[in-house]
Amino acid sequence: MKSMHVDLADTDIARTLAGAQNENLKLVERRLGVKVGQRGTELHLSGPDAAVSSAVKLLEGLASALKSGRSVYREDVEQALKAMGQGGDENLRALTLSPILTQRSGRHITPRSLAQQGYVDLIRTNDVVFGLGPAGTGKTYLAMAMAVQALTERKVKRIVLARPAVEAGEKLGFLPGDLAEKVNPYLRPLYDALNDMMEPERAAALLEQNIIEVAPLAFMRGRTLNDCFAILDEAQNTTVEQMKMFLTRIGYHSRAVVTGDVTQIDLPTGKQSGLVHAQRILQGVEGIAFNHFTDVDVVRHPVVAEVIKAYARDDRGEAPLEFEARPSRPGSPRASSPRPSAPRGPLSNPNLP
Repeated sequence: MKSMHVDLADTDIARTLAGAQNENLKLVERRLGVKVGQRGTELHLSGPDAAVSSAVKLLEGLASALKSGRSVYREDVEQALKAMGQGGDENLRALTLSPILTQRSGRHITPRSLAQQGYVDLIRTNDVVFGLGPAGTGKTYLAMAMAVQALTERKVKRIVLARPAVEAGEKLGFLPGDLAEKVNPYLRPLYDALNDMMEPERAAALLEQNIIEVAPLAFMRGRTLNDCFAILDEAQNTTVEQMKMFLTRIGYHSRAVVTGDVTQIDLPTGKQSGLVHAQRILQGVEGIAFNHFTDVDVVRHPVVAEVIKAYARDDRGEAPLEFEARPSRPGSPRASSPRPSAPRGPLSNPNLP
Protein backbone atom coordinates (compact mmCIF):
# COMPACT_ATOMS: atom_id res chain seq x y z
CA MET A 1 0.00 0.00 0.00
CA LYS A 2 1.11 3.54 -0.75
CA SER A 3 0.11 7.08 0.23
CA MET A 4 0.82 10.27 -1.72
CA HIS A 5 -0.53 13.79 -1.87
CA VAL A 6 -0.97 16.38 -4.63
CA ASP A 7 -1.00 20.08 -3.77
CA LEU A 8 -2.99 21.96 -6.44
CA ALA A 9 -2.13 25.33 -4.83
CA ASP A 10 -5.28 26.96 -6.25
CA THR A 11 -8.75 26.79 -4.72
CA ASP A 12 -10.61 27.23 -8.02
CA ILE A 13 -8.58 24.53 -9.76
CA ALA A 14 -9.07 22.16 -6.81
CA ARG A 15 -12.84 22.77 -6.86
CA THR A 16 -13.13 22.32 -10.63
CA LEU A 17 -10.94 19.22 -10.67
CA ALA A 18 -13.04 17.59 -7.95
CA GLY A 19 -16.25 18.23 -9.90
CA ALA A 20 -19.80 18.65 -8.67
CA GLN A 21 -20.17 16.71 -5.41
CA ASN A 22 -16.66 15.33 -5.99
CA GLU A 23 -17.89 13.28 -8.98
CA ASN A 24 -14.53 13.45 -10.77
CA LEU A 25 -12.59 12.23 -7.74
CA LYS A 26 -15.14 9.46 -7.14
CA LEU A 27 -14.72 8.36 -10.75
CA VAL A 28 -10.94 8.15 -10.30
CA GLU A 29 -11.45 6.14 -7.12
CA ARG A 30 -13.73 3.63 -8.85
CA ARG A 31 -11.66 3.22 -12.00
CA LEU A 32 -8.19 3.03 -10.43
CA GLY A 33 -9.05 1.42 -7.11
CA VAL A 34 -7.63 4.14 -4.89
CA LYS A 35 -8.94 6.31 -2.08
CA VAL A 36 -8.88 10.07 -2.70
CA GLY A 37 -9.45 12.55 0.10
CA GLN A 38 -9.46 16.32 -0.23
CA ARG A 39 -8.53 19.00 2.28
CA GLY A 40 -8.44 22.50 0.84
CA THR A 41 -6.18 22.47 -2.19
CA GLU A 42 -4.52 19.18 -1.24
CA LEU A 43 -5.52 15.74 -2.49
CA HIS A 44 -4.50 12.73 -0.39
CA LEU A 45 -4.33 9.37 -2.20
CA SER A 46 -3.88 5.87 -0.82
CA GLY A 47 -4.05 2.38 -2.26
CA PRO A 48 -1.91 -0.10 -4.20
CA ASP A 49 1.43 1.35 -5.33
CA ALA A 50 0.83 1.26 -9.11
CA ALA A 51 -2.73 2.55 -8.81
CA VAL A 52 -1.72 5.51 -6.62
CA SER A 53 1.13 6.44 -8.98
CA SER A 54 -1.27 6.34 -11.96
CA ALA A 55 -3.87 8.42 -10.11
CA VAL A 56 -1.30 11.07 -9.19
CA LYS A 57 -0.13 11.37 -12.81
CA LEU A 58 -3.73 11.58 -14.00
CA LEU A 59 -4.72 14.29 -11.52
CA GLU A 60 -1.56 16.30 -12.14
CA GLY A 61 -2.20 16.10 -15.89
CA LEU A 62 -5.78 17.29 -15.51
CA ALA A 63 -4.63 20.09 -13.19
CA SER A 64 -2.11 21.20 -15.84
CA ALA A 65 -4.90 21.26 -18.42
CA LEU A 66 -6.96 23.49 -16.12
CA LYS A 67 -4.02 25.84 -15.55
CA SER A 68 -3.53 26.16 -19.33
CA GLY A 69 -7.12 27.35 -19.77
CA ARG A 70 -8.88 24.11 -20.65
CA SER A 71 -12.18 23.10 -19.14
CA VAL A 72 -12.33 19.73 -17.41
CA TYR A 73 -15.64 17.93 -17.07
CA ARG A 74 -16.55 14.38 -16.07
CA GLU A 75 -16.30 13.21 -19.68
CA ASP A 76 -12.77 14.64 -19.89
CA VAL A 77 -11.78 12.56 -16.88
CA GLU A 78 -13.31 9.50 -18.60
CA GLN A 79 -11.26 10.12 -21.72
CA ALA A 80 -8.08 10.80 -19.74
CA LEU A 81 -8.53 7.45 -18.00
CA LYS A 82 -8.90 5.79 -21.41
CA ALA A 83 -5.78 7.58 -22.65
CA MET A 84 -3.74 6.24 -19.74
CA GLY A 85 -4.97 2.73 -20.47
CA GLN A 86 -4.04 3.04 -24.14
CA GLY A 87 -0.54 4.41 -23.91
CA GLY A 88 0.56 5.71 -20.54
CA ASP A 89 2.02 9.08 -19.60
CA GLU A 90 2.87 10.40 -23.07
CA ASN A 91 -0.64 9.83 -24.38
CA LEU A 92 -2.14 11.47 -21.31
CA ARG A 93 0.13 14.49 -21.71
CA ALA A 94 -0.74 14.83 -25.40
CA LEU A 95 -4.43 14.70 -24.57
CA THR A 96 -4.55 17.05 -21.59
CA LEU A 97 -2.31 19.68 -23.16
CA SER A 98 -3.97 19.65 -26.60
CA PRO A 99 -4.77 23.13 -27.95
CA ILE A 100 -8.23 24.68 -27.88
CA LEU A 101 -10.07 24.60 -31.19
CA THR A 102 -12.92 27.00 -30.61
CA GLN A 103 -15.21 28.15 -27.87
CA ARG A 104 -18.90 28.88 -27.38
CA SER A 105 -20.54 30.15 -24.18
CA GLY A 106 -17.36 29.58 -22.19
CA ARG A 107 -17.03 25.86 -22.97
CA HIS A 108 -13.97 24.72 -24.88
CA ILE A 109 -14.18 22.32 -27.80
CA THR A 110 -11.08 20.13 -27.72
CA PRO A 111 -10.05 16.62 -28.73
CA ARG A 112 -11.07 14.17 -26.02
CA SER A 113 -9.24 11.06 -27.16
CA LEU A 114 -5.96 10.22 -28.81
CA ALA A 115 -7.75 9.32 -32.04
CA GLN A 116 -9.50 12.69 -31.98
CA GLN A 117 -6.17 14.45 -31.44
CA GLY A 118 -4.69 12.57 -34.39
CA TYR A 119 -7.76 13.42 -36.48
CA VAL A 120 -7.34 17.13 -35.79
CA ASP A 121 -3.63 16.95 -36.64
CA LEU A 122 -4.43 15.25 -39.96
CA ILE A 123 -7.00 17.92 -40.84
CA ARG A 124 -4.38 20.60 -40.21
CA THR A 125 -1.81 18.98 -42.49
CA ASN A 126 -3.75 17.33 -45.33
CA ASP A 127 -6.02 18.49 -48.16
CA VAL A 128 -8.56 15.66 -47.76
CA VAL A 129 -9.15 13.68 -44.56
CA PHE A 130 -11.49 10.71 -44.11
CA GLY A 131 -12.81 10.24 -40.57
CA LEU A 132 -14.10 6.67 -40.26
CA GLY A 133 -15.68 5.07 -37.23
CA PRO A 134 -18.79 4.46 -35.13
CA ALA A 135 -21.34 6.96 -33.90
CA GLY A 136 -20.35 9.24 -31.03
CA THR A 137 -16.63 9.49 -31.80
CA GLY A 138 -16.76 13.19 -32.75
CA LYS A 139 -16.03 12.78 -36.46
CA THR A 140 -18.45 15.45 -37.69
CA TYR A 141 -18.33 17.63 -34.59
CA LEU A 142 -14.56 18.11 -34.66
CA ALA A 143 -14.56 18.61 -38.43
CA MET A 144 -17.15 21.35 -37.93
CA ALA A 145 -15.03 22.93 -35.17
CA MET A 146 -12.00 22.96 -37.46
CA ALA A 147 -14.08 24.51 -40.24
CA VAL A 148 -15.39 27.27 -37.96
CA GLN A 149 -11.86 27.92 -36.70
CA ALA A 150 -10.55 28.19 -40.28
CA LEU A 151 -13.33 30.61 -41.16
CA THR A 152 -12.77 32.69 -38.02
CA GLU A 153 -9.03 32.92 -38.72
CA ARG A 154 -9.79 33.79 -42.38
CA LYS A 155 -7.94 30.77 -43.71
CA VAL A 156 -11.01 30.09 -45.87
CA LYS A 157 -13.80 32.34 -47.15
CA ARG A 158 -16.67 29.93 -46.74
CA ILE A 159 -17.84 26.59 -45.35
CA VAL A 160 -19.84 24.05 -47.32
CA LEU A 161 -21.56 21.23 -45.45
CA ALA A 162 -23.04 18.39 -47.49
CA ARG A 163 -24.92 15.20 -46.78
CA PRO A 164 -26.57 12.55 -48.97
CA ALA A 165 -30.37 12.61 -48.57
CA VAL A 166 -30.86 8.95 -47.69
CA GLU A 167 -33.43 7.67 -45.19
CA ALA A 168 -32.11 5.51 -42.36
CA GLY A 169 -34.15 2.34 -42.75
CA GLU A 170 -37.49 4.08 -43.30
CA LYS A 171 -39.38 5.33 -46.32
CA LEU A 172 -40.62 8.77 -45.40
CA GLY A 173 -42.59 9.20 -48.60
CA PHE A 174 -43.74 12.64 -49.73
CA LEU A 175 -42.51 15.55 -47.63
CA PRO A 176 -44.43 18.85 -47.75
CA GLY A 177 -42.94 22.27 -48.48
CA ASP A 178 -40.48 23.71 -50.98
CA LEU A 179 -37.17 22.06 -51.88
CA ALA A 180 -35.31 23.55 -48.90
CA GLU A 181 -37.99 22.34 -46.49
CA LYS A 182 -37.97 18.86 -48.03
CA VAL A 183 -34.24 18.33 -47.53
CA ASN A 184 -33.98 20.12 -44.16
CA PRO A 185 -34.67 16.96 -42.05
CA TYR A 186 -31.65 15.24 -43.61
CA LEU A 187 -29.38 18.20 -42.81
CA ARG A 188 -30.64 18.88 -39.28
CA PRO A 189 -27.62 17.28 -37.52
CA LEU A 190 -25.29 19.69 -39.33
CA TYR A 191 -27.37 22.70 -38.24
CA ASP A 192 -27.34 21.38 -34.66
CA ALA A 193 -23.54 21.06 -34.64
CA LEU A 194 -23.16 24.52 -36.18
CA ASN A 195 -25.40 26.13 -33.57
CA ASP A 196 -23.31 24.48 -30.87
CA MET A 197 -20.15 26.11 -32.26
CA MET A 198 -21.38 29.70 -32.36
CA GLU A 199 -24.25 31.90 -31.29
CA PRO A 200 -27.42 31.00 -33.23
CA GLU A 201 -27.83 34.61 -34.38
CA ARG A 202 -24.35 34.65 -35.92
CA ALA A 203 -24.86 31.22 -37.48
CA ALA A 204 -28.15 32.38 -39.02
CA ALA A 205 -26.47 35.51 -40.42
CA LEU A 206 -23.63 33.50 -42.00
CA LEU A 207 -26.15 31.07 -43.49
CA GLU A 208 -28.19 33.93 -44.92
CA GLN A 209 -25.06 35.48 -46.45
CA ASN A 210 -24.14 32.08 -47.92
CA ILE A 211 -20.78 32.18 -46.13
CA ILE A 212 -21.87 28.90 -44.56
CA GLU A 213 -23.88 26.67 -46.88
CA VAL A 214 -25.66 23.48 -45.83
CA ALA A 215 -26.84 21.49 -48.84
CA PRO A 216 -27.68 17.98 -50.03
CA LEU A 217 -24.85 16.29 -51.87
CA ALA A 218 -26.90 16.30 -55.09
CA PHE A 219 -26.51 20.11 -55.24
CA MET A 220 -22.72 19.83 -55.59
CA ARG A 221 -22.55 18.71 -59.22
CA GLY A 222 -20.97 21.22 -61.58
CA ARG A 223 -19.49 23.40 -58.84
CA THR A 224 -15.88 24.27 -57.94
CA LEU A 225 -15.18 24.96 -54.27
CA ASN A 226 -12.34 27.50 -54.01
CA ASP A 227 -11.15 29.03 -50.69
CA CYS A 228 -13.49 26.66 -48.95
CA PHE A 229 -13.68 24.17 -46.09
CA ALA A 230 -16.01 21.38 -47.25
CA ILE A 231 -17.43 18.62 -45.05
CA LEU A 232 -19.24 15.57 -46.41
CA ASP A 233 -21.13 13.88 -43.58
CA GLU A 234 -22.70 10.39 -43.55
CA ALA A 235 -20.52 9.50 -46.52
CA GLN A 236 -21.23 5.78 -46.15
CA ASN A 237 -24.53 6.56 -47.90
CA THR A 238 -22.92 8.03 -51.00
CA THR A 239 -22.65 6.03 -54.19
CA VAL A 240 -19.30 5.62 -55.93
CA GLU A 241 -20.36 8.25 -58.47
CA GLN A 242 -21.38 10.75 -55.76
CA MET A 243 -18.11 10.32 -53.87
CA LYS A 244 -16.09 10.91 -57.04
CA MET A 245 -18.23 13.96 -57.81
CA PHE A 246 -17.68 15.46 -54.34
CA LEU A 247 -13.92 14.89 -54.26
CA THR A 248 -13.50 16.47 -57.70
CA ARG A 249 -15.29 19.66 -56.56
CA ILE A 250 -12.30 20.70 -54.41
CA GLY A 251 -10.65 23.86 -55.75
CA TYR A 252 -7.65 26.00 -54.87
CA HIS A 253 -6.92 26.89 -51.21
CA SER A 254 -9.59 24.43 -50.08
CA ARG A 255 -9.69 21.36 -47.90
CA ALA A 256 -12.28 18.66 -47.34
CA VAL A 257 -13.25 16.29 -44.55
CA VAL A 258 -15.32 13.19 -45.30
CA THR A 259 -16.95 11.40 -42.35
CA GLY A 260 -18.86 8.15 -42.15
CA ASP A 261 -19.49 4.80 -40.50
CA VAL A 262 -19.30 1.82 -42.85
CA THR A 263 -21.38 -0.28 -40.42
CA GLN A 264 -24.43 1.96 -40.97
CA ILE A 265 -24.95 1.92 -44.74
CA ASP A 266 -28.55 2.70 -45.75
CA LEU A 267 -28.13 2.41 -49.51
CA PRO A 268 -30.44 0.10 -51.49
CA THR A 269 -29.30 -3.50 -51.82
CA GLY A 270 -26.77 -3.86 -54.61
CA LYS A 271 -25.47 -0.28 -54.41
CA GLN A 272 -21.80 -0.02 -53.44
CA SER A 273 -20.91 2.58 -50.82
CA GLY A 274 -18.73 5.36 -52.16
CA LEU A 275 -16.98 5.54 -48.80
CA VAL A 276 -16.01 1.87 -48.86
CA HIS A 277 -14.80 2.22 -52.46
CA ALA A 278 -12.80 5.40 -51.72
CA GLN A 279 -11.17 3.79 -48.71
CA ARG A 280 -9.92 1.01 -50.96
CA ILE A 281 -8.61 3.02 -53.93
CA LEU A 282 -7.32 6.23 -52.28
CA GLN A 283 -4.91 4.69 -49.77
CA GLY A 284 -1.44 6.15 -50.32
CA VAL A 285 -2.59 9.10 -52.45
CA GLU A 286 -0.56 12.18 -51.50
CA GLY A 287 -2.59 14.81 -49.65
CA ILE A 288 -5.28 12.31 -48.57
CA ALA A 289 -5.29 10.79 -45.08
CA PHE A 290 -7.51 8.34 -43.22
CA ASN A 291 -8.26 8.41 -39.49
CA HIS A 292 -9.95 5.38 -37.94
CA PHE A 293 -11.98 5.61 -34.73
CA THR A 294 -13.10 2.69 -32.56
CA ASP A 295 -15.58 2.24 -29.71
CA VAL A 296 -12.77 3.31 -27.33
CA ASP A 297 -13.07 6.83 -28.77
CA VAL A 298 -16.80 7.24 -28.14
CA VAL A 299 -17.39 10.47 -26.23
CA ARG A 300 -21.13 10.17 -25.71
CA HIS A 301 -22.81 8.39 -22.80
CA PRO A 302 -20.66 5.37 -21.75
CA VAL A 303 -23.46 2.98 -22.72
CA VAL A 304 -23.01 4.00 -26.39
CA ALA A 305 -19.61 2.28 -26.50
CA GLU A 306 -21.17 -0.87 -25.05
CA VAL A 307 -23.98 -0.77 -27.63
CA ILE A 308 -21.41 -0.51 -30.44
CA LYS A 309 -19.47 -3.48 -29.03
CA ALA A 310 -22.67 -5.55 -28.75
CA TYR A 311 -23.58 -4.94 -32.40
CA ALA A 312 -20.01 -5.72 -33.47
CA ARG A 313 -20.19 -9.06 -31.61
CA ASP A 314 -23.48 -9.82 -33.31
CA ASP A 315 -22.01 -8.99 -36.75
CA ARG A 316 -19.21 -11.47 -36.03
CA GLY A 317 -21.74 -14.13 -35.06
CA GLU A 318 -20.63 -14.21 -31.41
CA ALA A 319 -23.01 -15.00 -28.58
CA PRO A 320 -24.30 -12.10 -26.44
CA LEU A 321 -22.64 -11.47 -23.10
CA GLU A 322 -24.28 -13.12 -20.11
CA PHE A 323 -24.57 -11.44 -16.74
CA GLU A 324 -25.54 -12.78 -13.37
CA ALA A 325 -28.34 -11.09 -11.45
CA ARG A 326 -27.20 -8.15 -9.39
CA PRO A 327 -28.52 -7.66 -5.85
CA SER A 328 -31.52 -5.38 -5.80
CA ARG A 329 -31.57 -2.15 -3.87
CA PRO A 330 -33.87 -1.88 -0.87
CA GLY A 331 -37.40 -1.10 -1.97
CA SER A 332 -36.78 -1.97 -5.64
CA PRO A 333 -37.84 -5.07 -7.58
CA ARG A 334 -35.26 -7.84 -7.53
CA ALA A 335 -32.99 -7.63 -10.55
CA SER A 336 -33.30 -10.68 -12.76
CA SER A 337 -30.65 -12.35 -14.88
CA PRO A 338 -30.73 -11.41 -18.55
CA ARG A 339 -30.08 -15.03 -19.49
CA PRO A 340 -33.08 -16.14 -21.56
CA SER A 341 -35.18 -18.91 -20.08
CA ALA A 342 -35.99 -22.04 -22.04
CA PRO A 343 -38.99 -21.63 -24.36
CA ARG A 344 -42.21 -23.09 -23.02
CA GLY A 345 -44.09 -25.36 -25.34
CA PRO A 346 -47.89 -25.75 -25.39
CA LEU A 347 -47.85 -28.76 -23.04
CA SER A 348 -45.92 -26.85 -20.38
CA ASN A 349 -48.22 -23.82 -20.34
CA PRO A 350 -50.70 -24.20 -17.44
CA ASN A 351 -53.02 -21.65 -19.06
CA LEU A 352 -53.71 -23.95 -22.01
CA PRO A 353 -56.10 -26.91 -21.82
